[in-house]
Amino acid sequence: MLNTPPATTPPVPAPRAGHAEGVSNDEFRAAMSRLAAGVVLVTAQEPPLDPDDPMSPKVEDVGMTATAFMSVSLDPPLVLVSLRDGSRMDDLLAEQPLWAVSVLSESQRHIAGRFAMKGRISDRLLFEDIPYVRGEATSAPLVGGALATLECRTEQRVPAGDHTLVIGRVLTAAVPSADGGPLAYFRGRYRQLG
Repeated sequence: MLNTPPATTPPVPAPRAGHAEGVSNDEFRAAMSRLAAGVVLVTAQEPPLDPDDPMSPKVEDVGMTATAFMSVSLDPPLVLVSLRDGSRMDDLLAEQPLWAVSVLSESQRHIAGRFAMKGRISDRLLFEDIPYVRGEATSAPLVGGALATLECRTEQRVPAGDHTLVIGRVLTAAVPSADGGPLAYFRGRYRQLG
């Protein structure tokens, strides 16, 4: 008879502060920063902030830079954007089902930075010197010079941790500009490919 040592179970690492699963916010952020992502501007319109003021605009344009954006399905055409819970865009898209996406080019880094700022000025001023057209299906701003534009209607909202995954049916899709490469986000910075 052979003597075989008893089977041992590998030790389980102790959970780290913040998450029972054993990964810290910093570790997770560092790991995910190594995944390159495209950069888009998500736009929508909200009702006037002061509907009783005859001088206020009839609608307000809202924009948000996003790197968590992807295609989901070809038939039907669906896309997904991840929005931080409680953000202005998350609150707006909970009420307003129509929104648009402009896929930013490498020359539009300033637009991405402008709409990603914390404590920023009003969106009306942010859009002031950016060329755009209004989408036919959503009336949301579509940025001039974008590599591609999509107009969407929310099909589903899925709570996911501290974010909401908004799945939208694509109503229109266009490729208005073939110039330049995509704007990418990698290791916490905007980058160009190549």
